[in-house]
Amino acid sequence: MFIFSVVLSVKYVFMEDNATCHRTLAVQDCLDSDGIQRLVWPARSPDLNPIENVWDALGRQVAGRNYPPRNKNTLIRALTEEWDKLPQQLLDNVVQSMVRRVECCITLHGGHMMY
Repeated sequence: MFIFSVVLSVKYVFMEDNATCHRTLAVQDCLDSDGIQRLVWPARSPDLNPIENVWDALGRQVAGRNYPPRNKNTLIRALTEEWDKLPQQLLDNVVQSMVRRVECCITLHGGHMMY
């Protein structure tokens, strides 16, 4: 469920992807009981979350390794190594795409986008 957090003083604001399973009463009760504030997010708009593109690139890099991770420790090591190899240009492109993403979301009234 946790996608991205922004540190504000000593509190966290959670940004979710609005998947149906993340919006259940049980999840909401859990977050509320811990005093966790959620970022208001348009319904059905995980496409606005640029980190999804980064996770996809990272997952493809880890999956393409000669020796795929076989346990938690090797997965952590592989993720860390591949994260360090992600090109800055990829991250810059994802950030710069946000204007187009928001414009598309507005045009589609929050519907699914091809990102």
